[in-house]
Amino acid sequence: MVPPKVFISYSHDSASHKQWVLEFATTLRSRGVYAILDQWDLKPGDDLPHFMEQNLESADYAVMVCTNRYVSKANAGEGGVGYEKMIMTSSSLTKISDNKVIPIVRENSDPKVPTFLKTKLYIDFTRDEDIEYSLDELLRRLLNAPLYEKPEIGKNPFRPLAEARPDRTSDGVRQVITDVANAYDKIKSEKIHYNNVLQYSSMPRLKFDKYFVEAVNQGLLKKDIISYVEFTTKGLEYAEEHGLAG
Repeated sequence: MVPPKVFISYSHDSASHKQWVLEFATTLRSRGVYAILDQWDLKPGDDLPHFMEQNLESADYAVMVCTNRYVSKANAGEGGVGYEKMIMTSSSLTKISDNKVIPIVRENSDPKVPTFLKTKLYIDFTRDEDIEYSLDELLRRLLNAPLYEKPEIGKNPFRPLAEARPDRTSDGVRQVITDVANAYDKIKSEKIHYNNVLQYSSMPRLKFDKYFVEAVNQGLLKKDIISYVEFTTKGLEYAEEHGLAG
């Protein structure tokens, strides 16, 4: 993986703040980030605007370290911070897309970030005791290593209603078993004739014949050579399970 190039923008508030930024940038470099910082890369006599333009345009990300003074200078367009703001909001800046400008808040100013960054989510670096959590969040963004991977979309478990055809074979077999059970109840005989079942069935003859054959094939009924109809053991269990047995 090519280390992401990250330009660090900050204001020279105090010696202690410059030291904090230096240590912050050093930590980023030690953890796989190509951090660009004026304290390393800008020497006396160098052209400050050229340094800002060149490095902002070649960077993959820009990290803006927001303090009270940084916010004030950016909003007022003062100094190097103001110049960086002008570059960042310029239509000629095409290398860094809008979602790759990351504000980090070092002081609880009001507002916390400059006006041109107000719509962006920031990372809170105000508490030194929580700095490892803040660094982790920033590094995961810079190194494209999110804590949670978005899962793939699964298959739709439902079929369109138009494809959900009723199981007519099952319904027909159930009606035949119902008719045979009714015939047994009415005739009160150990064996009943096929014609007796037809007599008590509401189905047309051809339809009944079709599903009767299916019931026999499923092992629910049997018919002897003289057309007497009997339940099989499996058929009796089927009738009981479906509430068809009296």
